[in-house]
This record gives sequence, C-alpha cells and structure tokens, in this order.
Amino acid sequence: MNMTHYMELLAANQPWNLLLFMAVPVILAETVAITELRLLWTRVYAGPWHAVNRAASILGGLYFAGVFVWLTIHAVIPLTSGGGWRGPADVIAVLSYLAGVIPLGAIALIDLGVIAKDRDEHSRMGLHAAFVGVFLVVAHVAMIFGMMDPTLLSAAAAPMPGHMGH
Repeated sequence: MNMTHYMELLAANQPWNLLLFMAVPVILAETVAITELRLLWTRVYAGPWHAVNRAASILGGLYFAGVFVWLTIHAVIPLTSGGGWRGPADVIAVLSYLAGVIPLGAIALIDLGVIAKDRDEHSRMGLHAAFVGVFLVVAHVAMIFGMMDPTLLSAAAAPMPGHMGH
C-alpha cells in the first residue's frame, strides 16, 4: 500500500514522530478549545482558565511555527525540488497540515498582543475561537487526505474495479 508523506512521517520513528508532529500540537489546540469554551461561556477572562488558555495558545503557536520551519526545510523543499511527491493527496495532506501554522500563529499573536489589541477581551476570545475552528478544519483535511492512497487523485490512477475509465 502506498502512503502519503504525512502518514509516513507519523508512522516513522515510533512513538516520537507521532508525539512531536501530532500529539503535541493537537493536545495544545484542544486545550485552547476546551478552556476557550469555558471562558466564552462565563465571560470571566482572568484566573486559572485564562492562564492555561493563554499559555497553551502561545506555546502552541510557537511550537507549530518551529514544526512548520523544520518540515519546510527537511521535507517540502526536498520533495518539491526532487519531484518526490506521490500524488495530489500527498501534497494536499502535507500542505493542509502545514497550513495549521496560520491559525495557531494567529492565536499566539492575539495572546502576545501583536494583533487584535484594539478589541475587548470577549471579542479577542471570539476571534481566538474562530482560529481554533480553522485549525481543526485544516488538521482534519490533512488527516483525511493523509490516510488516502497518495495516487488516488492523480490522473494516472487506475479506474476502480467494476468501473469503466473515460
């Protein structure tokens, strides 16, 4: 069975790659999401819930920025320059995963006071929540395409058994 580079990365060097590239970012993002629900529901933007939310947001954004840089240098550039992509699903999986840097980075920048500093706390938290949603979407797109046979979407892929090719 063919594997996307995304799944190959997670499967290699067990359990370290799975922890570093999947568990850490997802646990931090889920911590942000859970604490955010509490903060938005209660509208109490101080105390331990806010401290955990802020710490997970900043750590998640900075951590994923490091992952983004490392994977771009060690995977995306070599795969692109060497023609190593295995098909459209492979590209979609990897680039969707890396796109997580945008919402996670934005969340960190909000909490660092770089963006949305003119908004009130509730408005910033709403923007925060929207970026968490964007991260969940791109992470799930990466997982879905990452689990596909990477050649499935390519024009050269063989037709499914029982179906006529056109």
